[in-house]
Amino acid sequence: MKEKTKGFVTLFLERIKALNAKRNENTERFRILNLILMLIFPTFIVSMAEINQGKYISSFLSFIINRPSVMFFNVVIAAILFCMLLAVFKKGWIAVLIQSFTYMALSITELFKFNTNGNHLILSDMKLIRSVKSLTSFAYIKITPRLVIYIAVVMLFFGVVFYFNPKLRLRPMKRVAASLACIVPCAGMIMLPSFSAPVYAFFNLDTTPATNTFKLNEKFSSNSFLAFLVETASESYSNRLVEPDDYNEEHINSIVNNIKPSSAEDFNGGVKPNVIVMMSEAFADFRAFDQLNVDDSYYAGFDKAVEEGAGGVAISPTYASWTVRSEFELLFGLPVRGINDPNMPQRILADRTQPALAQYYNKWGYKTAYVHPFTGSFYSRTRIYAHFGFDKMIFDEDFEVPVERYGTYIDDSTVFDQLTKLLKDTDEPMYIHTTTMQNHQPYNQGEDPNNEFGNYLQWIGHTTENLTKFLDTMRELDEPTLIFFVGDHFPSLKGGSGIYDQLGMNGDNCSVLYEQKYFIWSNYGADLSAVPDEKVSFFYMPYVLMDIIDAPRDEFIELMFEYKDKLPVYSSDYTNATYHDETLDMLTYDRVVGDALSPSPIVGELATERME
Repeated sequence: MKEKTKGFVTLFLERIKALNAKRNENTERFRILNLILMLIFPTFIVSMAEINQGKYISSFLSFIINRPSVMFFNVVIAAILFCMLLAVFKKGWIAVLIQSFTYMALSITELFKFNTNGNHLILSDMKLIRSVKSLTSFAYIKITPRLVIYIAVVMLFFGVVFYFNPKLRLRPMKRVAASLACIVPCAGMIMLPSFSAPVYAFFNLDTTPATNTFKLNEKFSSNSFLAFLVETASESYSNRLVEPDDYNEEHINSIVNNIKPSSAEDFNGGVKPNVIVMMSEAFADFRAFDQLNVDDSYYAGFDKAVEEGAGGVAISPTYASWTVRSEFELLFGLPVRGINDPNMPQRILADRTQPALAQYYNKWGYKTAYVHPFTGSFYSRTRIYAHFGFDKMIFDEDFEVPVERYGTYIDDSTVFDQLTKLLKDTDEPMYIHTTTMQNHQPYNQGEDPNNEFGNYLQWIGHTTENLTKFLDTMRELDEPTLIFFVGDHFPSLKGGSGIYDQLGMNGDNCSVLYEQKYFIWSNYGADLSAVPDEKVSFFYMPYVLMDIIDAPRDEFIELMFEYKDKLPVYSSDYTNATYHDETLDMLTYDRVVGDALSPSPIVGELATERME
């Protein structure tokens, strides 16, 4: 048996050796063919990537006819990258393999992403690559014959290149020079607006500022896939957060010097109620669209809570995805607009103790908890939120009550049970932030797997039914408790033929999709007159709760109350605005990225960290 195996190995190695000898012969024998293969490759791989993400060859041909200059731009960029890879590796098959894999991987990711949630891929999305396992639970991934054929065509081209084995005939120093000559314009395209702006203008790329998701999608329609990736990368780099020129302690002091803090610490006569901030995943009221004729029964539990308490509309900083943007505003009481609207604001926070709102509640004698029924590694919550001042953090593996699932994720009723247990097991008053998960996509589970919107409404009804039961439990709880409930954003629904397309949503009429109805409810007859009648941004809602419980106010909190009246909505996505408020931006930068010089409950602790 060993002799037979040895014989197979020997034969295999001999064939490999013979193949390599043939390939080396092909390098010299088919120089013209190899040159042709290298010349057509950039156009080939651009075409295959665009055809794949667009699904149909007819769509690609229409794009070429209507936007030939953009197609030419894509080929030029692909050619520059290919020349760089050739200069680095010298062997044509290696350069083709790397660029083919990269282009097709991005193309397939774009295909699945848009089919899943109607949003297009941007390069900053790739920061989530470490969470690919979690992402696959969200996505509609369907391997179609068309996709298989496109991949097979690319593999066939690679096979031809591998067999004929083209090589670059340059000495090392010239290869280095060629690599640098390719890297410089690519870097300049991303990092130098003075260079990229005229280039984009020459190729007629759409560079309209994308102030909301729909405008971003409209830019994709104009630029298509590859040019869109490059242009949005330039835009993201230009919009990156940098330290303000006038950021210093003197400037921060000038902002708060005229603000008088409140000395009141009686909490409505000394009563400190539990405060629960409940951010419900993808909970949105589609009754805003009369043409959908959505039955009120799906929202019965929510409507009842509004009747018993108070309700309003808060402006979410995001739509369809990026829950952490909404979470940031509620956890910090600060606008993501203040740090240039990053999709993942937690990724740019300083790695230190953060003056999140949980720190205030700790100072006031509360126990604090963060509850999220999903893996703590997603968005790096376990590591990053440990700086926020929570006494306890509970993720999917940490639940202390029996866990039930509804659809793909943990049932909202399980979260409600966990909140009840925390309150009953803790003697001190509690501040709890919970971000639920039940209503996250995919929405292919329900009475009709093909009725995505119907399944979504079924899950919303399940949430409000259990919400009513939870409020009944809170009503019987012998502890004063205040509850704020809001959805983080409208749900992600399929692109191309989904409900938003049927509603005719576009970049100019989509503001309603950033309006999130909420309720504030108490079991002790709290004075809810402070609940605003007007629409306000998410980040103001924590201060509304502070007003209701009559919490003390330092200079920073007082200033935020003033801004709530002066600038109730501060959101580029909602208003399509590009302006910046210097004070809100400066305070946001200071508290989460800078040295935290503004008044906070942990000034001494931060000073100690800076000294260390």
